Amino acid sequence: MLLRNSIAAVRHFSAVAKVANTGATKDSGGGRDTLGRRLLSLVYAKRSAVITIGKWKEEGGTARKYELNRIVRELRKLRRYKHAIEICEWMTLQEDIKLLPGDYAVHLDLIAKVRGMNSAEKFFEDLPEEMRDRTTCSALLHNYVQNKLSAKAEALVEKMKECGFMKNPLPYNHMLSLYMSNGQLDKIPAVIGEMKNHTSPDVVTYNLWLAFCALQNNIESAERVFLELKKAKINPDWVTFSTLTNLYIKSSLTEKAASTLKEMEKMASRKNRVAYSSLLSLHTNIGDKAGVQRVWKKLKLCFPKMNDAEYTCMISSLVKLKEIEEAEKLYTEWESVSGTHDPRVSNILLAAYVNKYQMNMAETFCSRMVQNGVTPCYSTWELLIWGYLKQKQTGKVLEYFKKAVGSVKKWNPDQILIAEVFNRLSEEGNVEEAEELVVFLRNAGHASTEIYNSLLRTYAEAGTMPVMVAERMKKDNVELNKETRSLMKRISKICAGEVSNMCS
Repeated sequence: MLLRNSIAAVRHFSAVAKVANTGATKDSGGGRDTLGRRLLSLVYAKRSAVITIGKWKEEGGTARKYELNRIVRELRKLRRYKHAIEICEWMTLQEDIKLLPGDYAVHLDLIAKVRGMNSAEKFFEDLPEEMRDRTTCSALLHNYVQNKLSAKAEALVEKMKECGFMKNPLPYNHMLSLYMSNGQLDKIPAVIGEMKNHTSPDVVTYNLWLAFCALQNNIESAERVFLELKKAKINPDWVTFSTLTNLYIKSSLTEKAASTLKEMEKMASRKNRVAYSSLLSLHTNIGDKAGVQRVWKKLKLCFPKMNDAEYTCMISSLVKLKEIEEAEKLYTEWESVSGTHDPRVSNILLAAYVNKYQMNMAETFCSRMVQNGVTPCYSTWELLIWGYLKQKQTGKVLEYFKKAVGSVKKWNPDQILIAEVFNRLSEEGNVEEAEELVVFLRNAGHASTEIYNSLLRTYAEAGTMPVMVAERMKKDNVELNKETRSLMKRISKICAGEVSNMCS
């Protein structure tokens, strides 16, 4: 919650700066008072945008459509969809505001996000006929794609074809994205072929096409696509070169990767900030330490403050390049400037210590995290669990296993991790701690046949008879399967043999 609020605060202040001059302005003792400021200051969802606009108008302010649209855009960037949708709904009730299909498209998208697809579909169906045009259809299609609703997306595309709404690349790009995310790669060539018959691909199309080639690890096809892009006189963007570079790296074509990476670097700018993080990762993947440092220096020259994602990327790059001391220095810098205390940044260094079997360093670092206001998350404890599993310290494993489960509201059991913990206990024949783990899992609501079977394997390894396992399983509504019965027979034979040996 603290992390979410911190990020929201950063986004809030940057957005307020953007809309400081939005709306009619009035003199107030604290500086310029605007409708934009008032609406952006409604951080809590319970507060009403409609009441705020009403009060503004009562005080003599004006609420123009273009100003409100600008505020809606900022609210969407902040993911404050409730207030954005309230403004859209308020505009639909104003007789002096004439709404266009584009306005309804934004409204539809917000409804899908806030109230779900059923509500969005009803909104679309209730629109006046003249407002159900290419723009609103594309908005509905976009949301079908976002929700991976293939059948509905395909049906809508057919209707759009009938209405002549498929004369630009956007809907085709939506379908390419859908088929890529759903793994329906066999449908992609047909979409591209159909697009070429009705319109011209744009740079987004070519980037998706290149990504398709990359998924198939087909360098020849990717290079043909890139050549076609250049012949079409379409300017490639940083994503184009990033995709090609990744493909070349995967195929160990380092020289070609370095060449496309150089082109990509030319395109990194203040407008394409995210490109810098991609550049850092790609330079790291070809082992180019100098390139990583150069990109980081450029990034710091362009922007006064780095965000968590950029620190994460750079620290990760330094760790991969085995520059641990540099990574530690950069982490210290992040500690001094971070307002979020995001444990995901800390976990990069923690993982580095765990992977090097430096568990004392890992423990010390974890304590440092807490002292400096970073709250360990599930992944933090999971890293320590795996580290101690490798070192066969089952006491520590169970300690951090409990902390991991306790760190989340709802735990989705990691079956691989549970199995690995039980395997370690079974190898040791450690029935006491195996029983402790079973009790803990039962109390967490995750008793299962496999968990009880794991317990029985531990008893079998220890050559000890368990107490009333069948009865306990019945009480927990857990079924005995074939393996359960087989393990019980095996334990009985072992124990009977030991008794016989003692008597003879």
